[in-house]
Amino acid sequence: MADVLVLYYSRYGATADMARQVARGVEEVAGMQARLRTVPAVSTVCEAVEEEIPESGPPYVQPQDLQECAGLALGSPTRFGNMAAALKYFLDGTSPLWLSGALAGKPGAVFTSASSMHGGQESTLLSMMLPLLHHGMLIVGLPYSETDLLNTRSGGTPYGASHLAGTDSDLPLSEEERRLCRALGRRLAESAKALMEGRG
Repeated sequence: MADVLVLYYSRYGATADMARQVARGVEEVAGMQARLRTVPAVSTVCEAVEEEIPESGPPYVQPQDLQECAGLALGSPTRFGNMAAALKYFLDGTSPLWLSGALAGKPGAVFTSASSMHGGQESTLLSMMLPLLHHGMLIVGLPYSETDLLNTRSGGTPYGASHLAGTDSDLPLSEEERRLCRALGRRLAESAKALMEGRG
């Protein structure tokens, strides 16, 4: 089994729900499995100190998770049209992986959640693509053959999966959003599998 890393930061739970749906999509592809990981919060006034293992949910990501993965799905809530600081902080520390080319040639995908329909989902997705491109990754999006993109009244973009969480960040994922998350996971896993078989 080859691992696809589903790495995310979530504050209110919506991005975590999306990550689980992306992981389900990954595991619909024979021979592929999802490895769910998260990142700790950061402090604005001092370096935050967290336990090595979170109280709940998946473990914190380690550099070897990126080295070992066949593909990477990156998820973050929208923060003023950009990824959350916690995820950016982790990515800023991946220079050794960049120098070694550990992610070069692997497929990557992105997903996000925002409180309003026009809260910057697409620019957040684009912001998350930038470090993946610098790492030499191949970006996988959602084509309009996923017909939910044509009909959704909540989240969903060709750049990656998105979710409309509402002003109180408490709206559950719509059925369209769930299907698009799973579709993104499947496309990512299928791409990773095809690339591995091509190198094989």
